[in-house]
Amino acid sequence: MRKRANEPAVWFLFGTGGFIAGYLLPVHILFYGILFPLGVFTDPGYEATRHLIEHPLARLYLVVLCFFGLFHAAHRLRLTLVDFFRVKHLENALGAVLYTIAGLGTLYAIYLAIAV
Repeated sequence: MRKRANEPAVWFLFGTGGFIAGYLLPVHILFYGILFPLGVFTDPGYEATRHLIEHPLARLYLVVLCFFGLFHAAHRLRLTLVDFFRVKHLENALGAVLYTIAGLGTLYAIYLAIAV
């Protein structure tokens, strides 16, 4: 069977998104969702966090975090749906829909990074 030309790019997005989801998102959840609310570390507060997010590199980081996370989720969902529902014939259509949604989510993240 001949491989599709876009398969290496899709697996790159999947692998990088998996890395980000596995290593970087838990750090955000740990600090902002658990440690700061419990008082283990001093909460930097709204103004300090807002000041941090106003920096262009922080905004770029958040857009990249969303981009790779969304494409990882789209690829995993596509493979899961194809395997679970046994709809191999719809794999390309599912991929197109899910990757389009991931792309739109990324565009929205870019919009939020620029507009806010």
